[in-house]
Amino acid sequence: MTTPDQEQQSLGQLVAEIGEDVSKLFRQEVELAKAEIRQEAVKAGKAAGMLGGAGFAGYMVAVLLTLAVMFGLGNVMDLGWAALIVAAIWAAAGAALFVSGRARLRRVNPKPEQTIETLKEDAAWARDLRK
Repeated sequence: MTTPDQEQQSLGQLVAEIGEDVSKLFRQEVELAKAEIRQEAVKAGKAAGMLGGAGFAGYMVAVLLTLAVMFGLGNVMDLGWAALIVAAIWAAAGAALFVSGRARLRRVNPKPEQTIETLKEDAAWARDLRK
């Protein structure tokens, strides 16, 4: 048979262990959230790079259109057609980069889904303990 002191000590130890476990769990959840946010930041960075590439391609369209008009005057081909062909190629490259970058940017999820799910599980576990 246990004495009241032993029961209180056991209860105190149990409460201390629960506190330690909750603290450890909280630290793990924070680390998981950080890892998820880092992953999403990498995705966003890649998508932003593609959009930057699309902007550069747009700049090249303007430069090459101007150069094509200048140098097209001296070529055998009609100057307008030569400039139009070069511009169409750069416009297609820019459009492809833009579409690809925008599609990747839409897949970026800023919410740490795994952390939210495990926090819900932890809350359910804590509710079950109180019962």
